[in-house]
Amino acid sequence: MYALAILRYRYPLEQITPHLEAHRAYLRGLKESGTLLASGPFDPRTGGAILLRLPDEQPHAALSAVRDGDPFTKLELVNYELLPWNPVIGQEDLDKL
Repeated sequence: MYALAILRYRYPLEQITPHLEAHRAYLRGLKESGTLLASGPFDPRTGGAILLRLPDEQPHAALSAVRDGDPFTKLELVNYELLPWNPVIGQEDLDKL
């Protein structure tokens, strides 16, 4: 299963920036484990998005774990919107990643 995580900053970017490296280190770990496929900030920088690959069993628990492990969540810097996603067109391409 796939999912999108939409992150919205709760504070001005100046308050987010000091914690950005910890957040990105966390995301790099998700990438290494095969959970994260892509991520990046919005333009303008009001937050960002994460494309995730999750196990088919208990995907909601996996999504919650991704959110709860993020330093941004622990510091209450963002609001996470977790969206399980069933791609219809292009899934075979995603599966190759």
